[in-house]
Amino acid sequence: MKRALGVCYYPEHWPEEMWAQDAARMVETGISWVRIGEFAWSRIEPAPGVFEFGWLDRAIATLADAGLKIILGTPTCTPPRWMLERFPDMLAVDPQGNPRKFGSRRHYCFSHDGYRAASGEIAARLGDRYGRDARIHAWQIDNEYGCHDTILSFSDAAREAFRTWLAARYQDIDALNRAWGTVFWSMEYRHFGDIDLPNLTVTQPAPAHELAFRRFSSDQVMRYHEVQVAALRARSDAPLIHNYMGRVLDFDHFDVGRSIDIASWDSYPIGFLSDRLEASEEHKARYLHQGDPDMQAFHHDLYRAVGREGRWWVMEQQPGPVNWAPHNPAPLPGMVRLWSWEAFAHGAEVVSYFRWRQAPFAQEQMHAGLLRPDDVAAPGLTEAAQVGREIAEMPEVSRGTAPIALIFDYPSEWTWATLPQGAGFSYFRLMLDAYRALRRRGLSIDIVPSSVSDLAGYKLVLAPGLAKMPTALTTALTQTVALVGPRSNLVTDELSIPVPMGPDLPGLDVTVARVESLPPSARRAARGGGSVHHWVETLEGGAPTLFETVDGAPVVMGNDKLNYLGAWPDAALWDRIIVHLAEAAGVTTCALPDGLRLRDTETHRFAFNYGPEDTDIDGRKIAAADVAWWPL
Repeated sequence: MKRALGVCYYPEHWPEEMWAQDAARMVETGISWVRIGEFAWSRIEPAPGVFEFGWLDRAIATLADAGLKIILGTPTCTPPRWMLERFPDMLAVDPQGNPRKFGSRRHYCFSHDGYRAASGEIAARLGDRYGRDARIHAWQIDNEYGCHDTILSFSDAAREAFRTWLAARYQDIDALNRAWGTVFWSMEYRHFGDIDLPNLTVTQPAPAHELAFRRFSSDQVMRYHEVQVAALRARSDAPLIHNYMGRVLDFDHFDVGRSIDIASWDSYPIGFLSDRLEASEEHKARYLHQGDPDMQAFHHDLYRAVGREGRWWVMEQQPGPVNWAPHNPAPLPGMVRLWSWEAFAHGAEVVSYFRWRQAPFAQEQMHAGLLRPDDVAAPGLTEAAQVGREIAEMPEVSRGTAPIALIFDYPSEWTWATLPQGAGFSYFRLMLDAYRALRRRGLSIDIVPSSVSDLAGYKLVLAPGLAKMPTALTTALTQTVALVGPRSNLVTDELSIPVPMGPDLPGLDVTVARVESLPPSARRAARGGGSVHHWVETLEGGAPTLFETVDGAPVVMGNDKLNYLGAWPDAALWDRIIVHLAEAAGVTTCALPDGLRLRDTETHRFAFNYGPEDTDIDGRKIAAADVAWWPL
């Protein structure tokens, strides 16, 4: 596995006489990739049909002459102001009916036919000019689909597209009425033109209506995305990339990933700790300057699964304080290096820092770069240079296959977001809790999609919260030791309760007879230690009980091969369940010090200390915010 460093650079932000000096300094730092162009539409096409490529030609030449490989972005996440004059109705609309106006970015609606075509046109223009240019080594399509809550749009364009989508899906309005259960509350429709978007209703719309809109919205991302894919595939053989975000779940990343070559994501550990993670104040205080110990690794493993043949990058790596979170502390010394190496240990080909130089103007002027605005090196530059030296010296390693698989499914997120049945129920939180429990026991994990049909290479598989399980997956689970649940296989595709009731797993006599959602203060102690909280199911059936509450209510039922978890465990109970299943699967576990995490490749073991104090493992001392590795 080859490793390399990259950086995000904006030549349009700086005087042209600075470009060559910047490029030389990047190479000196150990950087070999540079991403440009993804926000530059107004400079590429300052007026409709008026193209100014001269500056971009010169920037490409300057960077490539220094020895840098260029990733060229399509600039479609930032349509210029004149585009709104061309398409006044292209703006996305929020659930309250307010347009997402011009003045920042990502203000387009995925369903707008005119803007989608315009996006294909600019991609084709760039492809015509640079598609066969050997200096362009990769393309990034758009930027951060879904960032700023921009997948669900309630525009007129979305309404018309949604009706067309429904007609194609259901064919007949009576079929839709049956599927959605519209007889409830006299919501029956006479034709597809009756159907509006599921917003601004007095109370919740029909859950199947809302879920259908979420599915439609994900499909609209694909419809939009494929126009640019087609434009570039016809004009370039360089790999296509998109940079996904952390905990953006409103569209199916696996669908997008199948159409491109490399998945990438934008990793902002400290920003995400403050902005995108439910955790105690004690936890956030402990990891204030490091980020959560599992958030980055989870996304590394997820995007390795999204990437074709496991190919993935970090397109934007936080190098210092960001500007967009509620609070923006600086990384602990050593963390930029640790984050970089953690990505490589999980299989990243490239780690690219955002950005080269901190901008002294506009929305992101408080966002750190590798350089300060006055060209003085920021702390991240020194750590990036150290990583550059280390990856040049270390032999190549293969990531291998982990012994554990965790099933991840975007439609399950949409299902439970539509019908949470309890404040704060989150598919992502449940998945991250399961992932944390595995990592606390020193285990390496592969995340795999629910479309998987062969799990024979894994010793243990977890499928928490999987709303509707494909038949091929339930069959594959019999190949290994597996834990399904909670809240798995309990609804139909149209979000109704099936008969027979779930989880309906082969050879496992378990039925979920009732569900409860509990307030944060409510806990039910488990026999032997730990407790369940938040979500509790009443389990019936003849399968043996493996874990139970002190009152004798089953928590896990199964046969040590196929097992069903009927509650949301706390950390202590998760640990006990994982140890039990790992023993059944023949997997060795260990109890790690707080904040220490391991990742095994085929040849090396990596240890990452997210803690603010020194720790040790296997007789090796690992300093705070440090990373170590040794041969297996």
